[in-house]
Amino acid sequence: MDTRHRVTLLFVFVLTFMVLTGGSYAIPAFSRQYGTSCSTCHVDFPKLNDFGKAFKDAGFKFPKDDETFIKVPPVMLGAPAQKELWPHTIFPGTIPGMPQIGLRFNQFFQYTSGNANNYYQVPLGTSPGAALSPTIPRTDFEAGFFSIFMAGNFGSDIAFWVDDDLSVSGLNANGALGDGYLRFVNLGRFFKLPTDAFTVRVGQFELDLPFTQARSINISPYDIYTEANIGSSSQNVNNQFSMQDAAQGIEFSGGHQYGGYHYSLAIVNQNTSGGATSPATNVSSPAGFFSDSNYKDIYARVSYRFNLEKDPASRHDIQAAGATGPRDHTYLSLGSFYYEGRSVQRFSSETASVLTAREPFYRVGGDFSFNYRAFNLFGLYMYGHDQDQVLNPTLSGFVPGSAAKFNGGFLEADYLALPWLMAIMRYDRVQSSGDFLNEAGSSNYYSPVGSTRDRVTPGVQFLIHANIKASFEYQFRPQQALTYDQNGKPLNPFRTNTATGALEFVY
Repeated sequence: MDTRHRVTLLFVFVLTFMVLTGGSYAIPAFSRQYGTSCSTCHVDFPKLNDFGKAFKDAGFKFPKDDETFIKVPPVMLGAPAQKELWPHTIFPGTIPGMPQIGLRFNQFFQYTSGNANNYYQVPLGTSPGAALSPTIPRTDFEAGFFSIFMAGNFGSDIAFWVDDDLSVSGLNANGALGDGYLRFVNLGRFFKLPTDAFTVRVGQFELDLPFTQARSINISPYDIYTEANIGSSSQNVNNQFSMQDAAQGIEFSGGHQYGGYHYSLAIVNQNTSGGATSPATNVSSPAGFFSDSNYKDIYARVSYRFNLEKDPASRHDIQAAGATGPRDHTYLSLGSFYYEGRSVQRFSSETASVLTAREPFYRVGGDFSFNYRAFNLFGLYMYGHDQDQVLNPTLSGFVPGSAAKFNGGFLEADYLALPWLMAIMRYDRVQSSGDFLNEAGSSNYYSPVGSTRDRVTPGVQFLIHANIKASFEYQFRPQQALTYDQNGKPLNPFRTNTATGALEFVY
């Protein structure tokens, strides 16, 4: 059976399984509190509809008349009369009436058409079982991540969120904290500002990206979000930062995600870990250096969403999803973002024990999203620039070198054909000369020395129940090669097209 037949058979099996399975409602954390379905806030979990965005903006509360809809009332931490006695007593707050705890688990099956080890013989003397790089497992069953999360509101518009991956790929050692923060909503009311004009978030959180990576519906990540800037062999750029990384710091924001303006400004720790090797001593610098206390990175984002209904009341209305799916606006959203930081690189040298280079870098881009009924088209472009700091001739300091650059983005369309069935088509592209020199670039006969990685990924997702989802995607990857002839033509090029299926549930 060839690859095409195997992929077709897998797809038919998944589709048949979904069609024969009945529907029901799920009860994750907020569903329990409000006695409603996950689809009230989600198009295809974890993707939010307009009502879900309004619920999040309001501090994990219904945007209007929250007390009317809540089925499990919160517990008061003190008498309401204490508000009048403040500051001579503790200001009363609330905690959710039941523990706001949810669980999430996913598992995967992957089939890859080929990898480097199909085309190259492992050199003699290599230990048994060794694999060449780059390589992707040919066929693999794998546990994904098992996560626990909790969120809610403490009263006085103070929201909280914590999620932690207890294990990743079946290993507890791979687990880590995702987001963990307090969010002080609508602080602008103390300054007579418009509603939700000023909000503060403190802790560890995903940057306010135009399209989330941490809670994406896609199986595979956006390539541009995972891009780290690694310079060529003649450069000392080794910046491991990528836009998907969690940030630690403080964020100021305002506006709404479901209409009108939105802005955010975050001041966060440096999140660059990497090193280089001194050409003089051939000694590697320490890796894993997290933050330089003398400098903090800055991330800013602005956007504006135009709701396009003719009726003014419809343009500003927020409707919850019903049994037949979400009732989102027809809209066009435009935005831009900017990240500025310094990449800390440390070197060993003959004249000093350690030399530290602080290389300025920035990421800048724009994004759009267009939604018409059940169809959503969105995309993003980003440009990355890292200033190179090169050791001077005396190996006692640094002088500016040529910058390391990359650019790329993605374009994605999803269509909710049925309330439980979503089709997806995505195109990813990253262009970087450094990628090619570090054996990560694509190549083909017509463009032997390529510097572009592009990927086409169709997919389909099914809600078995409101809290159980099955996903399938097929990644068409570019050719790559490990060796090239003297004219730059690739030798033994190969593709690593990959079919991936996933099952996921939240509780």
